[in-house]
Amino acid sequence: MYPHLKSPKDTISLISTIAVTLLICLNSSIDGRSSHPYAPQLASAQAQTTQERKAEALRLNHTGIQQFNTTKFREALQTFEQTLEIFKGIGDRQGEGATLNNIGAVYDNLGRYADALKSYEQALVIFKQISDKAGEWSTLNNIGGVYNKLGQYTDALKSYEQALVIAKQISDKKGEGTALNHIGGVYDNLGRYADALKSCEQALVIFKQIGNQAGQGNALNNIGLVNNKLGQYADALKSYKQALVIFKQIGDKQGQGAVLDNIGQVYDNLGQYAQALKFHEQALVIVQQIGDKAGEWTTLNNIGEVYRKLGQYAQALKFHEQALVIHKQLGNKAGKGTTLHNMGAVYDSLGQYADALKSYEQALVIRQQVADKEGEGTTLNNLGTVYNKLGLYPDAEKALFAAMEVRESLRPRLTDTAKVSVFETQANSYRLLQQSLVAQNKINTALEVAERGRARAFVELLASRQSSKSNDRSRDAITLVSSKPPTIQQIQQIAKEQNSTLVQYSIVYDALKNQGKEEWRQSELYIWVIKPTGEVAFKKVDLKSLKTSLKDLVTNSRDSIGVRGRGGIGVSLVDKVDQKQRLQQLHQLLIQPIAEFLPKDPSDRVIFIPQESLFLVPFAALKDANGKYLIEKHTILTAPAMQVLELTRQQRQKVSGTDVLVVGNPTMPRIIPKTGEPPQQLSSLPGAEAEAKAIAQLLNTKPIIGNAATKAAILPQMSKAKIIHLATHGLLDDFKGLSVPGAIALAPAGTDDGLLTSAEIFDLKLNAELAVLSACDTGRGKITGDGVIGLSRSLISAGVPSVIVSLWSVPDSPTAALMTEFYRQMQQNSDKATALRQAMLTTMKQHPDPKNWAAFTLIGEAQ
Repeated sequence: MYPHLKSPKDTISLISTIAVTLLICLNSSIDGRSSHPYAPQLASAQAQTTQERKAEALRLNHTGIQQFNTTKFREALQTFEQTLEIFKGIGDRQGEGATLNNIGAVYDNLGRYADALKSYEQALVIFKQISDKAGEWSTLNNIGGVYNKLGQYTDALKSYEQALVIAKQISDKKGEGTALNHIGGVYDNLGRYADALKSCEQALVIFKQIGNQAGQGNALNNIGLVNNKLGQYADALKSYKQALVIFKQIGDKQGQGAVLDNIGQVYDNLGQYAQALKFHEQALVIVQQIGDKAGEWTTLNNIGEVYRKLGQYAQALKFHEQALVIHKQLGNKAGKGTTLHNMGAVYDSLGQYADALKSYEQALVIRQQVADKEGEGTTLNNLGTVYNKLGLYPDAEKALFAAMEVRESLRPRLTDTAKVSVFETQANSYRLLQQSLVAQNKINTALEVAERGRARAFVELLASRQSSKSNDRSRDAITLVSSKPPTIQQIQQIAKEQNSTLVQYSIVYDALKNQGKEEWRQSELYIWVIKPTGEVAFKKVDLKSLKTSLKDLVTNSRDSIGVRGRGGIGVSLVDKVDQKQRLQQLHQLLIQPIAEFLPKDPSDRVIFIPQESLFLVPFAALKDANGKYLIEKHTILTAPAMQVLELTRQQRQKVSGTDVLVVGNPTMPRIIPKTGEPPQQLSSLPGAEAEAKAIAQLLNTKPIIGNAATKAAILPQMSKAKIIHLATHGLLDDFKGLSVPGAIALAPAGTDDGLLTSAEIFDLKLNAELAVLSACDTGRGKITGDGVIGLSRSLISAGVPSVIVSLWSVPDSPTAALMTEFYRQMQQNSDKATALRQAMLTTMKQHPDPKNWAAFTLIGEAQ
């Protein structure tokens, strides 16, 4: 990835201003003498000589600046050295300091960092002696830039922070924005992503206020860098493309090269390698044209990485070796670590594991020395990968635990969304570590890692919200304790407190070659069963023998059910033979290996903790070899992580709602089904209306239906309700491009479109013990390593410990019957999981097809 931008024009701009100002003053006095030929000659001959020499120095300085700005760095160095001699000779301390700063800038751009620091430090001494705050700011900023390039991030941060203080003292808004932008760049290098975004966004605001385009481009580039590391690729591309437009407008070639290379890096991360090469090669042409060696080094490295992923290993090594040659010219320590790491990855892909280990170990030493936390975590992860391949499992365990610790240190203080995104880039460490532990028969430790590697952002969010009523200090302490990954003893305690059998799934991947390219493919399924007694059982299931991926198998099984929309949307035909085979195949993979460990009493609860595509499995409908559905044998719940169960149990103890809110068949809003299509009104749901009326009668309340069911009417009641039941249409993100997937259809009113989105629910403070979304697809959303990001997550985050949602588009009439029966059972038995099971069994008798009764799942608490 391209280093954070610091344009040579920015480096020298302040000194240029000083020089030009001095030149204007001098020219004024010369013009004054010629305009008044009879004016008294007050200056001595010596003064005239000094003045003439200063004029010559300023003209040379101006020439040097022009040479510098056109990247003629060696010519500029000679010119500035002549300028320096003159300023020294006439005792002009300000001119001497300014020129030393300019010389430092030239050395900086030539990659002669030791010489650059020497010149900058000499300039800094002078500016402090003469109390030149502007010169001091400029020099500190430049010193920070050199330390940043050298990977000495602590020193860089110190210099930039000193520069920021001075900029504020002298009310230099451009200087303030520049320092903030560079501070953001250092935070990014240190893995402090939340701080990085904050600083760069502050810089962007300042640059927009003062109309500084170059500053805006640099800040946008840095924001893109952070988002790319967080795995938020769409946001990264958006920022990069805005920066590219600006750099083209102002003719900043270095900026264009940097941003083009960074865009290529995003496409690389997205696996779009042809696009990645296209942008990297455009960047390489530019940086070579302008002599930007640091940019050339970065771009060569990135091109090498793309070729490695394409399986063209000779080409990859060629580009990395070229980058290494340039590194030797630049003396960039952090850069050497990056190149060595990338070469290790090539050797790894070639199966040359001894060379790979050597390169990775050399890279690791450097990355630890320069405090490159992100790089350190990646290199440790890759070391663990090689050790795993060699069967050196204790070494793999050590490296991967270290990688996990380093990577987790990068996540605190991020937003919830950023935590979810960045975990997607780090999940492989957890999977690899589980492999190495299972290979050593460390089953319980592997379970701890499996739990540690899921729903971490969700756990931290719930813990934070539950402690939000405490003071700041105790809240942080409570959050830290309650969100700490559980030990095996704590996992066993969760099973005991839930009085349930917990079943945790973990999908493991292997690196395989496909047409020369290395790809990660599902290899095994790990399944842990934790009984309420604390007994832990473990099984492995081979996935390599499957003719399709686990994800495709789940999708095909759902398709075989032939689900349709509530109100008759999307009817599909069902092949009963195919349906039975699909559901039995899933049962054979997911349930049969652990069947002996599951409870024999159907009333005993089983809580499934899925992963990835398994979140979409209709567990209730899985069929054994005898044709019996799983719901007939067990009482079923699901959860995104075992630790989430611990936190929802705490939520359950704090609920304070008293009312009952029942909504059914609102007057439907209009939505745009696909981009470019006209809006269409969602179909009315008479079954949902009948459902709401029947449930309201059971619960002794009045349903809200039709035009009355607006957001303005519903939201205040949601916060007071003990039970929330919404019988309406549920929408996925493809209806509205929602940033947090999922929405519930309510009645539109005025400017309100009638859609209650996941994001809006996320921000609520609810006190209900149960929320039922009797609608289509309310259990779906964006599947991540943190679980399903959608309506269910938003409701639990808002304070609801038990949520019932659907896994597909549910049919109207059977759903009404199932939901009415659920509340009838609830009145007889407060256990929600038992009530849902009984409702399914009852509905099954009248509507035997699984599409009619198996869509709903209870997430969270049974009580």
